[in-house]
Amino acid sequence: MRHLAEGVHGFQRDVFPARAELFAHLATTHRPGTLFISCSDARVVPELITQREPGELFVIRTAGNLVPAHTPAVDAVAASIEYAVAVLGVGDVIVCGHSACGAMTALAEGHDLTAVPAVAGWLRHADAARARTTPAQDVPATPAIPATRGAEGAGGRVAALVRDNVLAQLANLVTHPSVARALARGTLSLHGWVYDIGSGTVEELDAASGRFTALAA
Repeated sequence: MRHLAEGVHGFQRDVFPARAELFAHLATTHRPGTLFISCSDARVVPELITQREPGELFVIRTAGNLVPAHTPAVDAVAASIEYAVAVLGVGDVIVCGHSACGAMTALAEGHDLTAVPAVAGWLRHADAARARTTPAQDVPATPAIPATRGAEGAGGRVAALVRDNVLAQLANLVTHPSVARALARGTLSLHGWVYDIGSGTVEELDAASGRFTALAA
């Protein structure tokens, strides 16, 4: 914990005073323009990847960047989506997968998850992505840091599942009433991204073709 406390003191000493005007504004204003749904993986930092200032992104991070389809039950992810769209009025939602994702690697390689039943249950939200991904869809692995030993051998399948999972989670996102209403009004746009940790590259989903291509500037 000492290094974290030192980081806080460094922030208070060096960063905060230099950005005092921004933080004074943020103290009374919360108007993010984008909802960014990413994996909980510590190597994926939305604000760093997009070079956004504090207050610009409303971030939801879940294992495997999974978005459960809407149900009547109370759900923290659903509540955050609803708040971002219906209250904050974000104009864009990005679902961002990433290379060497531990969740997708576990599914692609068929890991035994009996020791982590909560994880196993959560990953059921990727069932549609698993059904979509077949061995015929395997693509060459992108250079990345493996999440687990042996990930390199199934890299192509993991890469395919990462992309199919973004498609599946976008489909789940549309089942949320707040999202459906905003899409019908034309006030919201959905985007699918895949971030490669090893190269820093980002691919975006082309909705017309269903394929991922380099993110346009």
